[in-house]
Amino acid sequence: MKKDLLYIVAQFLLFALYFIDIPLGNRLNLPQWVGYGLLALLISGGIIIVLGIVNMNDSLSPFPKPKTNGSLISHGIYYYVRHPIYIGIVISMVAYGGYTQSLVKILISLILLGVFYLKSDLEERYLLRKFEEYTQYKKKTGRFFPRFSSKV
Repeated sequence: MKKDLLYIVAQFLLFALYFIDIPLGNRLNLPQWVGYGLLALLISGGIIIVLGIVNMNDSLSPFPKPKTNGSLISHGIYYYVRHPIYIGIVISMVAYGGYTQSLVKILISLILLGVFYLKSDLEERYLLRKFEEYTQYKKKTGRFFPRFSSKV
């Protein structure tokens, strides 16, 4: 349970840092048209998050360890990716960081991606122990992005 809590604390500290405006003077100078693309990416990330939450339903938890009464979700967006909420959050945060032209926000987002990678690793170890079918699911479904090849 110690690692579980460590990942939760790390992600929430990164969220807090992200939303504090840290003016370090490291601003990007992106053309306006890039901003429109980043807004579209931000919205896409939000949609991915919502689909992940809706599909997860009662099994949703911030902790890597699955709920005792939880079931393996492999339908909806989970048919394509194993951790859509994590990647949706990162996509949205990177896009917003780019839109606001903040290198600090982009950096925090990338650090959060690392935390989510490690957290998903722990989560998958729990899922492999709890669900026999997780091994096959893992082979055919990408961690953060869909697999486009049927080869395993």
